[in-house]
Amino acid sequence: MRKQWGQPKGVLVVAGVGAAVVGAVVLGSGAWAQGGGDRAVGGTRLQRDADAVVGTGASGLVVQARDAGGRNREARAGVRDLARGGRVPFDTYYRIGSDTKTFVAVAALQLVAEGKLGLGDTVEEWLPGVVNGNGNDGSRVTVRNLLQHTSGLPNYTDILFSDPEELTPENYRAKRFTVRTPEQQVALAMSRAPGWLPDAEDPGAETRWAYSNTNYVLIGMIVERATGHPWEQEIHERIIEPLGLRHTLTLGTSAYVPQPTATAYLQFPGRDDLTDTTLQVDGRADGGIVSTTTDMNTFLRALMDGTLLPAEQLEQMRTTVPAPDFSGGDKARYGLGIAWRPVDGCDSGVWYHGGTSFGTVSEAAVTPDGDISAAAAVFTTRFGDQQRSAEQEKATYGMVERAVCRKP
Repeated sequence: MRKQWGQPKGVLVVAGVGAAVVGAVVLGSGAWAQGGGDRAVGGTRLQRDADAVVGTGASGLVVQARDAGGRNREARAGVRDLARGGRVPFDTYYRIGSDTKTFVAVAALQLVAEGKLGLGDTVEEWLPGVVNGNGNDGSRVTVRNLLQHTSGLPNYTDILFSDPEELTPENYRAKRFTVRTPEQQVALAMSRAPGWLPDAEDPGAETRWAYSNTNYVLIGMIVERATGHPWEQEIHERIIEPLGLRHTLTLGTSAYVPQPTATAYLQFPGRDDLTDTTLQVDGRADGGIVSTTTDMNTFLRALMDGTLLPAEQLEQMRTTVPAPDFSGGDKARYGLGIAWRPVDGCDSGVWYHGGTSFGTVSEAAVTPDGDISAAAAVFTTRFGDQQRSAEQEKATYGMVERAVCRKP
């Protein structure tokens, strides 16, 4: 999940993996295609950028860019599995991590449009007594604060992984099937004091920003209380089904990503090797969706062009506060479940979120009018080596930004 464990959102790398790349392939059609609409090896800018990401050491990736006419360009690089080789499937499923938050925010804002939920409603109104203790106060935190990460609430994942012993291959294997309920996740967060309490008179006006996965666990709980349905059902009926996202799903308590997929790898702190972290339970509203690059492009474009939200709610979603610590640079701004950053070549910048899980990075961007988008999955992450993470992140961002903005 994005900004997890106090580490920069990074992707990563092992020395020598880039040299093991199998032939990379581009799929395209129409004016965007290089190679006449047939799959062709090498040669395109998107392909070169994909190769550059793997060149920093990532095991494998897939990326799809979509233009204003709905034409796709696709590239892949690296290997599906370091031991067995093979190409990463173009239609690979992957954990989108904190990109889930944008889906959940859409469902919440649809409820706002229907009058079933208010951005000014407090957590205490919907979940009495849940946000309490150690100075935390649910009566001072609104739905808007949760959606915008201006609540000041502790991040349960920072607490969960604050002990270095938690971040080891052995501990991962021992706990990869462990299920933590939303109530347990919030209770863990409540064991620490908040960073701040929003103003009692006008909590929605808060502009102090700090990323906390706890916020979206709570939003999922509130959506369930407001509708009487699991948050997963609301996501399916409000977004997945209407848009025909046939390859987007919630995993619940399952640790398995559907096939086809690629092996996810994580380099744990203090180690040089990569660990296969493909299996894990991570099915909550802060990061529990699995998708494909095709479905992610469809979702983001439908969001920006007004298909999913009325104009008033889309405007609220795109009302931002400074978020200099968020991935995307010190000029990043965060709205309600989605962020904005300036990019050379796009006069109005791009909207994005992104997500990091154990071994997978989801990265995407879309123009404000929804005309052009790109989505990528990279199947390697690293904790503890900021230099390599930064190199991977820079290459991945560059790939997505050039695909959307034709950035130099």
